[in-house]
Amino acid sequence: MMPSRRNLTIATTNMTQVSQKCQYTLRALFELAKRQGNEPVTVAEIAEAQAIPRRFLELIFLDLRERGVVESRRGSRGGYALMTSPETISVGDIIRAVDGSLAPVKCVAGRSDEQCRLRNRCVFVTVWQKAQRAMEEVYDQTTLQNLIDDERTAARPNGVLVHAV
Repeated sequence: MMPSRRNLTIATTNMTQVSQKCQYTLRALFELAKRQGNEPVTVAEIAEAQAIPRRFLELIFLDLRERGVVESRRGSRGGYALMTSPETISVGDIIRAVDGSLAPVKCVAGRSDEQCRLRNRCVFVTVWQKAQRAMEEVYDQTTLQNLIDDERTAARPNGVLVHAV
């Protein structure tokens, strides 16, 4: 007899979780997007505003600069700025750049090192593909500009964002 849904133990896994590095990258780019059109933003300002460890953020920005996502300016008025408009950068683009595929399992992402014995007859493949498409839809349709707009319109009792789900 199968246990009731309530009795199943929920295990934590990284299968569909966004990595900490990716979360920091998303928050850093969000902060830059909010300040788009102003002076370049320093690592210290972004680290403070988004609660990101400064050393880790410096490494993230090195990578983003090499990828052409941000530009850097040196000097006393130096810092970082986005290379493109916040309307053109989706959450999905950022996640893929940092974490890779949005597929919930390796075989759907096409990166399984081992040959699955159920390949070509696995009933779960369609479930994994549907899950991937659903995540891609949400992430790809959410731009940095959408997040800025959401933050501006969110109710803020006591300074805390209220998220409607």
